[in-house]
Amino acid sequence: MLDRSHFKTVDWWLVILVFINSIIGVLMIHSSSHYIPGSQAQKQMFWILVGVLFMFLSVSVDYNFFLEYSPFIYVAAVLVLAGILLFGSLTAGTKSWIKLPFFQIQPSELTKVFVVLALAYLFKEFKSHFISLRMSLWSSGLVLIPVFLIALQPDLGTALTYVPLLLGALLLAGLNKKIVVLFIIFGLIAGLLGWNFFLKDYQKDRVRTLIFPQEDPLGAGYHIMQSKIAVGSGGIFGKGYKKGTQSQLRFLPARHTDFIFSVIGEEFGFAGVLTVMVLYFLFISRLFRSLFVSRDRAGVYMVFLVFLMFSCQFLINVLMTVGLFPVAGIPLPFYSYGGSSLITNYIAVGLVINVKMRRFVNV
Repeated sequence: MLDRSHFKTVDWWLVILVFINSIIGVLMIHSSSHYIPGSQAQKQMFWILVGVLFMFLSVSVDYNFFLEYSPFIYVAAVLVLAGILLFGSLTAGTKSWIKLPFFQIQPSELTKVFVVLALAYLFKEFKSHFISLRMSLWSSGLVLIPVFLIALQPDLGTALTYVPLLLGALLLAGLNKKIVVLFIIFGLIAGLLGWNFFLKDYQKDRVRTLIFPQEDPLGAGYHIMQSKIAVGSGGIFGKGYKKGTQSQLRFLPARHTDFIFSVIGEEFGFAGVLTVMVLYFLFISRLFRSLFVSRDRAGVYMVFLVFLMFSCQFLINVLMTVGLFPVAGIPLPFYSYGGSSLITNYIAVGLVINVKMRRFVNV
């Protein structure tokens, strides 16, 4: 459990950077949704408080305790994902949510943390220079099972965020040439099958409009075009807080969720975008530095996978808003509105702090 001596080793700079990014997110959510009934900014503040509570809980107990029970937690999470497919109701065209009396939860977001713990548990005693085919198949199955269930919801955006976790685990374990070739072949086959048999027409349209968004400016290309207009119209210093025409006049879709970065670009221009990117770089670099103080293999895997989770999700969201990646419905961590995503992010940061503050314990 947590005692006073542990507080001296908490990475307070990491905590501060999390809060700064979160507060900027609340301000941008307020700007882009203050005219929408429901007070999204106030709800986001509430979810930040809940996230802080979960972060404290994830820090309070030695991470080896979580690792010990991670197989059971993982199985429970997979069963929940399967249960949603069987018994869940459609919300915005997907079966992604569990509806409770006062709020709803998206288990596919929280499961990312459980997959990180399960991968760390699987590789904690792995000491070979190169990963075996058997171990690569075990780790791949561990990640691809929830990916498959989430894709069936269908929520390909969230499913996509799991892929860096698998690649990161395999990279740390050590890939030999044969395994790399097998994964390339598997990826090509999966891509062909997915395009021809699993992707829906609107998902294919999102890929096509990445190259030619102007061909359907009022349909599949609408999101990308409006986002690029918003970012480009911001200029150097932007139009001012709550003065962005694309967001305030509601031309920009999903402005307080997936396209919050576009609102930043429109209202604060290049200067605001650069500030946010610097703040986020400081955050993820702080995560990465924690990698070098872990005293066991499980801690290394946890920190590295959390680092990849945040880095790839931020990168994909930014590329999506400027038209360099298909619209995938991936939120910007700490900035986009959403309780499940925010709680997941705070728990993940808590695990990194947990590893770093116990670097002198787990020897």
